[in-house]
Amino acid sequence: MQKILSVAIPCYNSRDYMRHAIESVLPGKDRVEIIVVDDGSVDDTAAIGGEYAKRYPNIVKVVRKENGGHGDAVMAGLKAATGTYFRVLDSDDWFDREALLKLLDVLERMCKVGPKADLVITNYVYEKPAEAKQKQINYRKTLPEGRIFGWDEVGKFATGSYILMHAATYRTQLVRDCNMTLPKHTFYVDHLYVCHPMTRVETIYYLDADLYRYFIGREDQSVNEKVMLSRMDQQLRVNRLMLYDLDLNAIENETQRKYMYYYAEIVTLATVSFFLRAGTKDDEYEMESFLSEIKQQKPQFYEWITAAPFFRHPIRPVVRWPKWISYPLFRLTYLLVRRLFCFN
Repeated sequence: MQKILSVAIPCYNSRDYMRHAIESVLPGKDRVEIIVVDDGSVDDTAAIGGEYAKRYPNIVKVVRKENGGHGDAVMAGLKAATGTYFRVLDSDDWFDREALLKLLDVLERMCKVGPKADLVITNYVYEKPAEAKQKQINYRKTLPEGRIFGWDEVGKFATGSYILMHAATYRTQLVRDCNMTLPKHTFYVDHLYVCHPMTRVETIYYLDADLYRYFIGREDQSVNEKVMLSRMDQQLRVNRLMLYDLDLNAIENETQRKYMYYYAEIVTLATVSFFLRAGTKDDEYEMESFLSEIKQQKPQFYEWITAAPFFRHPIRPVVRWPKWISYPLFRLTYLLVRRLFCFN
Protein backbone atom coordinates (compact mmCIF):
# COMPACT_ATOMS: atom_id res chain seq x y z
CA MET A 1 0.00 0.00 0.00
CA GLN A 2 1.44 3.36 -1.03
CA LYS A 3 1.93 5.88 1.71
CA ILE A 4 -0.27 8.95 1.63
CA LEU A 5 2.23 11.39 3.10
CA SER A 6 6.01 11.36 3.30
CA VAL A 7 7.49 13.64 5.97
CA ALA A 8 11.20 14.42 5.67
CA ILE A 9 12.90 15.44 8.92
CA PRO A 10 16.36 16.91 8.16
CA CYS A 11 18.58 16.38 11.21
CA TYR A 12 22.01 17.70 12.06
CA ASN A 13 23.16 17.05 15.63
CA SER A 14 19.49 16.98 16.63
CA ARG A 15 19.56 14.47 19.47
CA ASP A 16 18.14 16.93 22.01
CA TYR A 17 14.85 17.55 20.21
CA MET A 18 14.34 15.22 17.22
CA ARG A 19 12.33 12.70 19.26
CA HIS A 20 9.58 15.27 19.71
CA ALA A 21 9.43 15.86 15.95
CA ILE A 22 9.28 12.13 15.15
CA GLU A 23 6.73 11.38 17.86
CA SER A 24 4.46 14.13 16.54
CA VAL A 25 4.15 12.36 13.16
CA LEU A 26 3.66 8.81 14.50
CA PRO A 27 -0.10 9.28 15.13
CA GLY A 28 -0.45 9.07 11.34
CA LYS A 29 0.44 5.36 11.65
CA ASP A 30 0.61 3.44 8.36
CA ARG A 31 -0.65 6.39 6.36
CA VAL A 32 2.64 8.26 6.88
CA GLU A 33 6.27 7.68 6.00
CA ILE A 34 8.81 9.39 8.25
CA ILE A 35 12.18 9.96 6.59
CA VAL A 36 14.83 10.90 9.13
CA VAL A 37 17.69 12.44 7.15
CA ASP A 38 20.93 12.34 9.14
CA ASP A 39 22.96 15.13 7.53
CA GLY A 40 26.40 14.00 8.70
CA SER A 41 25.70 14.41 12.42
CA VAL A 42 28.45 13.70 14.96
CA ASP A 43 26.14 13.12 17.91
CA ASP A 44 23.50 10.42 18.55
CA THR A 45 21.18 11.56 15.75
CA ALA A 46 21.73 8.46 13.59
CA ALA A 47 21.30 6.12 16.57
CA ILE A 48 18.03 7.77 17.59
CA GLY A 49 16.74 7.57 14.03
CA GLY A 50 17.75 3.91 13.88
CA GLU A 51 15.96 3.25 17.16
CA TYR A 52 12.68 4.54 15.71
CA ALA A 53 13.21 2.69 12.42
CA LYS A 54 13.61 -0.56 14.39
CA ARG A 55 10.49 0.10 16.47
CA TYR A 56 8.39 1.26 13.51
CA PRO A 57 9.87 -0.47 10.43
CA ASN A 58 6.82 0.23 8.27
CA ILE A 59 6.76 3.94 9.12
CA VAL A 60 10.27 5.25 9.84
CA LYS A 61 13.36 5.00 7.70
CA VAL A 62 16.73 6.68 8.05
CA VAL A 63 18.77 8.23 5.27
CA ARG A 64 22.41 8.82 6.18
CA LYS A 65 24.53 11.20 4.15
CA GLU A 66 27.56 13.45 4.33
CA ASN A 67 26.90 16.91 5.67
CA GLY A 68 25.48 19.13 2.96
CA GLY A 69 23.20 21.49 4.83
CA HIS A 70 19.45 21.78 5.22
CA GLY A 71 18.60 22.05 1.52
CA ASP A 72 20.69 19.03 0.62
CA ALA A 73 18.97 17.05 3.37
CA VAL A 74 15.56 18.07 2.00
CA MET A 75 16.61 16.87 -1.46
CA ALA A 76 17.73 13.53 0.03
CA GLY A 77 14.37 13.19 1.77
CA LEU A 78 12.51 13.96 -1.46
CA LYS A 79 14.55 11.35 -3.33
CA ALA A 80 13.68 8.70 -0.74
CA ALA A 81 9.98 9.59 -0.50
CA THR A 82 7.36 7.07 -1.64
CA GLY A 83 4.24 8.93 -0.49
CA THR A 84 1.77 10.60 -2.83
CA TYR A 85 2.30 13.85 -0.92
CA PHE A 86 5.46 15.29 0.59
CA ARG A 87 6.33 17.86 3.21
CA VAL A 88 9.23 18.89 5.44
CA LEU A 89 9.34 19.03 9.24
CA ASP A 90 12.42 20.59 10.83
CA SER A 91 13.85 18.52 13.68
CA ASP A 92 13.14 21.14 16.38
CA ASP A 93 9.53 21.68 15.31
CA TRP A 94 6.48 19.43 15.56
CA PHE A 95 3.00 18.69 14.22
CA ASP A 96 -0.26 19.09 16.11
CA ARG A 97 -1.85 15.65 16.44
CA GLU A 98 -5.45 16.53 15.62
CA ALA A 99 -4.46 18.74 12.71
CA LEU A 100 -2.25 15.98 11.29
CA LEU A 101 -5.11 13.49 11.38
CA LYS A 102 -7.39 16.01 9.64
CA LEU A 103 -4.77 16.57 6.95
CA LEU A 104 -4.35 12.83 6.40
CA ASP A 105 -8.11 12.40 6.05
CA VAL A 106 -8.15 15.09 3.34
CA LEU A 107 -5.16 13.59 1.52
CA GLU A 108 -6.57 10.06 1.76
CA ARG A 109 -9.87 11.20 0.25
CA MET A 110 -7.98 12.85 -2.63
CA CYS A 111 -5.92 9.72 -3.22
CA LYS A 112 -8.93 7.40 -3.21
CA VAL A 113 -11.61 9.51 -4.87
CA GLY A 114 -9.73 12.36 -6.53
CA PRO A 115 -8.90 14.80 -7.81
CA LYS A 116 -5.52 15.38 -6.19
CA ALA A 117 -4.65 19.00 -5.44
CA ASP A 118 -1.12 20.07 -6.35
CA LEU A 119 -0.75 21.91 -3.05
CA VAL A 120 -2.50 21.53 0.29
CA ILE A 121 -2.12 24.50 2.63
CA THR A 122 -2.47 24.39 6.41
CA ASN A 123 -1.87 26.96 9.14
CA TYR A 124 1.25 27.21 11.25
CA VAL A 125 1.99 28.64 14.67
CA TYR A 126 5.10 30.43 15.91
CA GLU A 127 5.84 28.90 19.30
CA LYS A 128 7.99 30.92 21.69
CA PRO A 129 7.66 28.96 24.96
CA ALA A 130 10.35 30.90 26.84
CA GLU A 131 8.09 33.94 26.67
CA ALA A 132 4.79 32.03 26.67
CA LYS A 133 3.96 33.52 23.26
CA GLN A 134 2.23 32.12 20.20
CA LYS A 135 1.41 33.64 16.84
CA GLN A 136 -0.92 31.83 14.46
CA ILE A 137 -0.67 32.33 10.71
CA ASN A 138 -3.83 31.40 8.81
CA TYR A 139 -5.32 32.07 5.38
CA ARG A 140 -9.02 32.40 6.16
CA LYS A 141 -9.39 35.79 4.49
CA THR A 142 -7.40 34.75 1.43
CA LEU A 143 -8.31 31.19 0.46
CA PRO A 144 -11.56 29.22 0.05
CA GLU A 145 -11.75 26.46 2.64
CA GLY A 146 -12.48 22.76 2.31
CA ARG A 147 -12.43 22.35 -1.48
CA ILE A 148 -10.07 22.39 -4.43
CA PHE A 149 -9.70 25.72 -6.22
CA GLY A 150 -7.46 27.49 -8.70
CA TRP A 151 -5.43 30.70 -8.58
CA ASP A 152 -8.32 32.81 -9.85
CA GLU A 153 -10.07 32.27 -6.49
CA VAL A 154 -7.07 33.31 -4.40
CA GLY A 155 -7.50 36.63 -2.61
CA LYS A 156 -4.94 39.18 -1.47
CA PHE A 157 -2.43 37.88 1.07
CA ALA A 158 -2.07 39.88 4.24
CA THR A 159 1.42 41.01 5.24
CA GLY A 160 3.13 38.17 7.10
CA SER A 161 0.81 35.41 5.89
CA TYR A 162 2.61 34.14 2.84
CA ILE A 163 2.80 30.41 2.10
CA LEU A 164 6.03 29.37 3.77
CA MET A 165 7.46 25.85 3.95
CA HIS A 166 5.57 25.29 7.21
CA ALA A 167 2.23 25.66 5.41
CA ALA A 168 2.93 23.63 2.28
CA THR A 169 2.16 19.98 1.54
CA TYR A 170 2.99 19.31 -2.12
CA ARG A 171 2.08 16.47 -4.41
CA THR A 172 5.38 14.59 -4.50
CA GLN A 173 5.58 14.16 -8.25
CA LEU A 174 5.02 17.87 -8.81
CA VAL A 175 8.03 18.72 -6.64
CA ARG A 176 10.16 16.23 -8.56
CA ASP A 177 8.96 17.46 -11.93
CA CYS A 178 10.07 21.04 -11.24
CA ASN A 179 13.72 19.87 -11.32
CA MET A 180 14.58 21.85 -8.22
CA THR A 181 18.10 21.71 -6.83
CA LEU A 182 18.71 23.31 -3.46
CA PRO A 183 22.24 24.62 -2.87
CA LYS A 184 24.46 22.87 -0.35
CA HIS A 185 25.70 24.46 2.86
CA THR A 186 23.24 27.32 2.56
CA PHE A 187 20.63 28.41 5.07
CA TYR A 188 17.22 29.93 4.20
CA VAL A 189 16.72 27.64 1.18
CA ASP A 190 13.19 26.90 2.42
CA HIS A 191 12.14 29.89 0.30
CA LEU A 192 13.50 28.15 -2.80
CA TYR A 193 11.84 24.90 -1.74
CA VAL A 194 8.47 26.62 -1.63
CA CYS A 195 8.85 28.75 -4.76
CA HIS A 196 10.16 26.27 -7.33
CA PRO A 197 7.13 23.94 -7.13
CA MET A 198 4.78 26.91 -6.61
CA THR A 199 5.42 28.07 -10.17
CA ARG A 200 3.80 24.82 -11.38
CA VAL A 201 0.88 24.66 -8.96
CA GLU A 202 -2.52 24.79 -10.66
CA THR A 203 -4.86 23.40 -8.00
CA ILE A 204 -4.91 24.19 -4.27
CA TYR A 205 -6.77 22.97 -1.18
CA TYR A 206 -6.87 24.91 2.09
CA LEU A 207 -7.41 23.10 5.38
CA ASP A 208 -7.95 25.55 8.24
CA ALA A 209 -5.99 23.58 10.84
CA ASP A 210 -2.96 24.59 12.91
CA LEU A 211 -0.67 21.77 11.82
CA TYR A 212 2.91 23.04 12.01
CA ARG A 213 4.37 24.26 15.30
CA TYR A 214 7.42 26.39 14.57
CA PHE A 215 9.71 26.59 17.59
CA ILE A 216 11.46 29.92 18.22
CA GLY A 217 14.05 30.23 20.94
CA ARG A 218 17.30 28.33 20.37
CA GLU A 219 20.40 30.52 20.40
CA ASP A 220 21.91 28.67 17.43
CA GLN A 221 18.67 28.67 15.44
CA SER A 222 18.95 29.91 11.85
CA VAL A 223 16.20 32.50 12.44
CA ASN A 224 17.90 33.88 15.52
CA GLU A 225 18.69 37.49 14.70
CA LYS A 226 22.37 37.28 15.64
CA VAL A 227 22.76 34.14 13.55
CA MET A 228 21.02 35.71 10.56
CA LEU A 229 23.20 38.79 10.73
CA SER A 230 26.26 36.55 10.64
CA ARG A 231 24.93 34.70 7.57
CA MET A 232 23.95 37.61 5.38
CA ASP A 233 26.01 36.14 2.52
CA GLN A 234 23.69 33.11 2.49
CA GLN A 235 20.56 35.25 2.63
CA LEU A 236 21.91 37.18 -0.36
CA ARG A 237 22.66 33.97 -2.22
CA VAL A 238 19.12 32.66 -1.76
CA ASN A 239 17.67 36.05 -2.71
CA ARG A 240 19.68 36.11 -5.94
CA LEU A 241 18.71 32.53 -6.80
CA MET A 242 15.05 33.47 -6.40
CA LEU A 243 15.41 36.50 -8.64
CA TYR A 244 17.61 35.02 -11.35
CA ASP A 245 16.76 31.29 -11.46
CA LEU A 246 12.98 31.63 -11.41
CA ASP A 247 11.38 33.06 -14.53
CA LEU A 248 8.40 34.65 -12.82
CA ASN A 249 7.33 36.53 -15.93
CA ALA A 250 6.74 33.21 -17.70
CA ILE A 251 3.87 32.37 -15.31
CA GLU A 252 0.70 32.80 -17.35
CA ASN A 253 -1.86 33.15 -14.56
CA GLU A 254 -1.82 36.78 -13.40
CA THR A 255 -2.81 36.05 -9.78
CA GLN A 256 -0.14 33.36 -9.50
CA ARG A 257 2.47 35.63 -11.04
CA LYS A 258 1.61 38.49 -8.66
CA TYR A 259 1.81 36.16 -5.68
CA MET A 260 5.26 34.99 -6.73
CA TYR A 261 6.32 38.62 -7.15
CA TYR A 262 5.12 39.37 -3.63
CA TYR A 263 6.98 36.35 -2.27
CA ALA A 264 10.22 37.40 -3.97
CA GLU A 265 9.61 40.89 -2.61
CA ILE A 266 9.27 39.55 0.96
CA VAL A 267 12.61 37.74 0.67
CA THR A 268 14.20 40.92 -0.71
CA LEU A 269 12.63 42.89 2.12
CA ALA A 270 14.25 40.51 4.61
CA THR A 271 17.63 41.08 2.96
CA VAL A 272 17.21 44.87 3.12
CA SER A 273 15.96 44.70 6.71
CA PHE A 274 18.93 42.75 8.00
CA PHE A 275 21.46 44.93 6.21
CA LEU A 276 19.89 47.99 7.80
CA ARG A 277 19.56 46.22 11.14
CA ALA A 278 23.32 45.49 11.07
CA GLY A 279 23.69 49.25 10.99
CA THR A 280 27.22 49.80 9.68
CA LYS A 281 28.11 51.99 6.71
CA ASP A 282 29.49 48.91 4.93
CA ASP A 283 26.18 47.10 5.39
CA GLU A 284 24.26 50.10 4.09
CA TYR A 285 26.56 50.27 1.06
CA GLU A 286 26.12 46.54 0.32
CA MET A 287 22.34 46.89 0.60
CA GLU A 288 22.35 49.87 -1.76
CA SER A 289 24.58 47.97 -4.20
CA PHE A 290 22.20 45.01 -4.16
CA LEU A 291 19.20 47.22 -4.92
CA SER A 292 21.16 48.86 -7.76
CA GLU A 293 21.96 45.38 -9.08
CA ILE A 294 18.26 44.50 -9.10
CA LYS A 295 17.45 47.76 -10.88
CA GLN A 296 19.91 46.90 -13.64
CA GLN A 297 19.26 43.19 -14.01
CA LYS A 298 15.58 42.92 -13.06
CA PRO A 299 14.08 46.34 -13.88
CA GLN A 300 10.50 45.06 -13.92
CA PHE A 301 10.88 43.56 -10.45
CA TYR A 302 12.62 46.73 -9.23
CA GLU A 303 9.67 48.83 -10.37
CA TRP A 304 7.39 46.43 -8.52
CA ILE A 305 9.19 46.61 -5.16
CA THR A 306 9.45 50.42 -5.32
CA ALA A 307 5.89 51.04 -6.45
CA ALA A 308 3.24 52.87 -4.45
CA PRO A 309 1.70 52.52 -1.94
CA PHE A 310 4.59 52.01 0.46
CA PHE A 311 2.54 49.91 2.92
CA ARG A 312 2.24 47.25 0.19
CA HIS A 313 5.83 47.77 -0.98
CA PRO A 314 7.88 48.63 2.14
CA ILE A 315 11.16 48.91 0.23
CA ARG A 316 9.85 52.01 -1.55
CA PRO A 317 10.78 54.48 1.25
CA VAL A 318 14.35 53.10 1.36
CA VAL A 319 14.98 54.19 -2.23
CA ARG A 320 12.58 57.12 -2.52
CA TRP A 321 13.08 58.94 0.79
CA PRO A 322 16.22 60.58 2.24
CA LYS A 323 18.47 58.16 4.13
CA TRP A 324 18.37 60.14 7.35
CA ILE A 325 14.60 59.60 7.49
CA SER A 326 14.04 56.22 5.85
CA TYR A 327 16.86 54.16 7.39
CA PRO A 328 16.09 54.89 11.09
CA LEU A 329 12.36 54.54 10.43
CA PHE A 330 12.93 51.22 8.69
CA ARG A 331 14.98 49.92 11.62
CA LEU A 332 12.27 50.90 14.09
CA THR A 333 9.57 49.26 11.96
CA TYR A 334 11.62 46.09 11.78
CA LEU A 335 11.80 45.89 15.58
CA LEU A 336 8.04 46.34 15.86
CA VAL A 337 7.35 43.64 13.25
CA ARG A 338 9.79 41.27 14.95
CA ARG A 339 7.90 41.64 18.21
CA LEU A 340 4.50 41.28 16.51
CA PHE A 341 5.41 38.04 14.73
CA CYS A 342 7.48 36.60 17.59
CA PHE A 343 10.73 36.44 15.65
CA ASN A 344 13.75 35.51 17.73
